[in-house]
Amino acid sequence: MVYVREDVANFLNLLAANPQPQMHEVDPPTAREMYRQMTAVAERPAPPLARREDISVPGPAGPVPARLYQAEAPSAPAPALVYFHGGGWVIGDLETHDSLCAEIALRLGMTVVAVDYRLAPETRFPGATEDCLAAARWVAGSPPVLGHAVTGLVLAGDSAGGNLAAAVARETARELPLLAQWLIYPGVDMAASGGSLEAFAEGYLLTAEGMLWFMSHYQPVPDHPWASPLRAAEWDGLPPALVFTCGLDPLRDQGRAYAARLIETGHRVFYREAAGQIHGAMTLRGGIPSAQADLEGQIADLRALIA
Repeated sequence: MVYVREDVANFLNLLAANPQPQMHEVDPPTAREMYRQMTAVAERPAPPLARREDISVPGPAGPVPARLYQAEAPSAPAPALVYFHGGGWVIGDLETHDSLCAEIALRLGMTVVAVDYRLAPETRFPGATEDCLAAARWVAGSPPVLGHAVTGLVLAGDSAGGNLAAAVARETARELPLLAQWLIYPGVDMAASGGSLEAFAEGYLLTAEGMLWFMSHYQPVPDHPWASPLRAAEWDGLPPALVFTCGLDPLRDQGRAYAARLIETGHRVFYREAAGQIHGAMTLRGGIPSAQADLEGQIADLRALIA
């Protein structure tokens, strides 16, 4: 028997009782609006902060929209967290992840810069990774808009954003002062099959058909280390990692395998799995209240990891 939390079951039942087209049945602009509407209804309100400001980051194809979050206005040198949103590289934006990034900034007490990288199919692989690399390097350079010198970086993201965080960490490990990579139910193997991908292919929000739809638009090269960090040949010198997975997630086994591989190659890893939880829960904390405790647990783990 599969364990499903009560609030997760209630949320899934609510979705089932209000049928609408699935994201893989519509075009990307429509799917993006559907995702915005879902998070607007099912996410917690964003907490107030001292500073929440839209900015832009120099990117390889022009300015990349971003959003700066600070619980207090720092002036002394301090670390910063760069956040890459989820959404299969096709959907998601600064609005869908606004509450999550504000909550992280508040509870972690760290400057957060959320990156609105280019999406597919308008920009296919590896455009998103290139934008995120540019953003990480820019933040590490202590741009004046942050208001303080940056002493180190945490690279973080959920789902597709977890993939991007892992790829950027791998690419910049010897270049930037990386404190940690925080991977929230990441997709790290574009050639994976079986296991959780089959066990949770339908009925748990993220579906097998949905993943195929995302892949058809993004068109990653499956064996490229930016697309499939789990399949990379090089594992030396990566930053410490916090890896979070959900028990009912098709991507669960990829996250487990990535954490295991980091441990096997001598890296410091905190691993946390939320039993009975679904993919995407970190931006559904209003509809799934237990996800808030999952987030707070991760933030506590991250504090310990970088202490």
